[in-house]
Amino acid sequence: MENLGAIAVLLAFCLAVFAIVAGFVGGWKKNAFLAHAAGRAVYSVWFLITVASAVLVYSLTTGDYRFAYVAQHSNRAMPLLYKFASWWGGQEGSLLFWSWLLSCYSMVVVFTNRRRHRSMMPYVIGVLMMTQCFFLIMNTFVASPFKMLAVGRTIQSVADGNGLNPLLQYPAMAIHPPMLYLGYVGFVVPFAFAIGSLITRQPGDEWIYTTRRWALVTWLFQSTGILLGAGWAYAVLGWGGYWAWDPVENASFLPWLSATAFLHSVMMQEKKGMMKVWNMVLVSGTFFLCIFGTFLTRSGVVSSVHAFAQSSIGPWFVGFLAIMVAGTLYLILDRLDYLKTESRLESVVSRESSFMFNNLILVAACFSILWGTLFPVISEWATGEKISVGKPFFNRINIPIFLFLLFLTGVGPLFAWRRTSLDSLRRNFQWPLIAGLVLVAGLLAAGMRAPFALTAFGLCLFVAWTIVAEFYKGASLISAKTGTGLLAGAYELTRRNQRRYGGYIVHMGIVVMFVGFAGSAFNLDSTVEVNKGDAFSLGHYQLRVTDLTSGDNDNYAWNRAAIDVNKDGTPLGLFYPERRFYKSGERQATSEVAIRRRLNEDLYLNFAGMSDDNQRAVIQAYVNPLVSWIWIGYYVLLLGTLACLVPSKVRLQYARTKVLGLKKKVYAPAEK
Repeated sequence: MENLGAIAVLLAFCLAVFAIVAGFVGGWKKNAFLAHAAGRAVYSVWFLITVASAVLVYSLTTGDYRFAYVAQHSNRAMPLLYKFASWWGGQEGSLLFWSWLLSCYSMVVVFTNRRRHRSMMPYVIGVLMMTQCFFLIMNTFVASPFKMLAVGRTIQSVADGNGLNPLLQYPAMAIHPPMLYLGYVGFVVPFAFAIGSLITRQPGDEWIYTTRRWALVTWLFQSTGILLGAGWAYAVLGWGGYWAWDPVENASFLPWLSATAFLHSVMMQEKKGMMKVWNMVLVSGTFFLCIFGTFLTRSGVVSSVHAFAQSSIGPWFVGFLAIMVAGTLYLILDRLDYLKTESRLESVVSRESSFMFNNLILVAACFSILWGTLFPVISEWATGEKISVGKPFFNRINIPIFLFLLFLTGVGPLFAWRRTSLDSLRRNFQWPLIAGLVLVAGLLAAGMRAPFALTAFGLCLFVAWTIVAEFYKGASLISAKTGTGLLAGAYELTRRNQRRYGGYIVHMGIVVMFVGFAGSAFNLDSTVEVNKGDAFSLGHYQLRVTDLTSGDNDNYAWNRAAIDVNKDGTPLGLFYPERRFYKSGERQATSEVAIRRRLNEDLYLNFAGMSDDNQRAVIQAYVNPLVSWIWIGYYVLLLGTLACLVPSKVRLQYARTKVLGLKKKVYAPAEK
């Protein structure tokens, strides 16, 4: 068992190298046998990495403490869920998890395209296996999870392990990393098809049609991972927030921004033949940012509660990135004639221009976050002094950027393709603009003075109005023709053009999330040291500590406060924030916060520990307005993305007529 995992990874590496050679040579020589062999090698790589992963998971769950990785990241007291999550809880295991997910994606790509893209697929396989080969080098030679504990030449075992990092022993953390990895790894597929298209000079936009769904699915995984991470930070770290512009948080956000830009600009290439170079740059940049994010998390160049310990794998990632960036730049520059645009921008006031501005703003946000994340590293390298860049910098730069992006979210659907008339602008903008201004005036009259929050609320209503109006216009026409209700009409409208109206639902999800983000301008917080029976207040809340207790179990010791809460004299019951001290490993402390969640605000209570003299409990209390709207917005975004992935009803009808050989054709309506 101790050798099986290592041998399986080594064999997978050898087969990945073979797949690279067979793919590129088979494509170059148009040798069908080699191309077919490359595809078969991908299946074999998946099987071998699955075997290696099964060995590691079995060792973690059964407690085989002869493995150094198992001894470091698992122990007997942990629940089975967290023993399984230890697979990606450490450096070596997470890299193996990366490799396994990539092998799964590669296998699905080869299988689903086994009869399509004959000229391009060998190169797609070659690019996928180049990335696979890099991570298998990590798994085999640099950071193997199958190293054994040994004294001399004798394999040893320990009685128990250190256990998973206590901060990761939270249910959402059994889902958050896999979702992020599914996003990180999944963006390799659109990149591979883009490179295959460049190498073969594919006519038309086949790679766009093939990878659009891949990009959307992986974007959804990335979105889910980011929101789960925000929820974990909010519920576990105990600092009262969900986002702190932490370097590793930023690393996951960067490819999300570039992928969002790509998903918008592909529509320009599909409809107008524009932005071909831009799309190549965006899809390649998204892949590079995924590798960069993996590098940031694992190299130790940045300090973060999310990051792994300092390691020596950083130079390997830098070298791989340098090779891939250089090769991609060469291909794009060499194929510029093939990437010529087929149309020109006719008017600044048009749907085309809104897409271009949208992409520029997303790229600007991406660059500002990347610069702020790397600036401490660059300053330390250049001057020997690390200059920290904190939350105020990111907020000052990015809040105006994202507000303008929110504005474009509402404006874009109101513009027509090619050119928008003044009469159309007046008709479409009048009521949404009035509604947004009336809301801002009402909030000002109510005493609100935060300028960014006021702008955000006004824009949220403006964008929501435009989206609802689009649904209403289409649904009312269908309702009048069919005699059904407006809701049934809206459903039928969406089924007829899933991509367009699913996109509107995604935009509505973003609007709802912005409502939650804007609420942070009115957060309240207080930190107090209290004895049993002491009372304190925060905003409309009155809090009294009724009890302080402690205890332990096999995994951790705990201190717990019982806090009686009233709001303006109305009793809300007892809340029990807790501080845990884990016994294994480094005896790390974590928080189990108590949260009262409501649509208007959250009351957030954290037991931060004992005072310096160990006589009083330190309680941190926060009132966070509108936070729940962020999580609600995610579910709306999820619904819209799933709607985009379902084929439109009209297109399905057209496909059926083709299959049946009927002469009658049903065409999908053109998107506005």
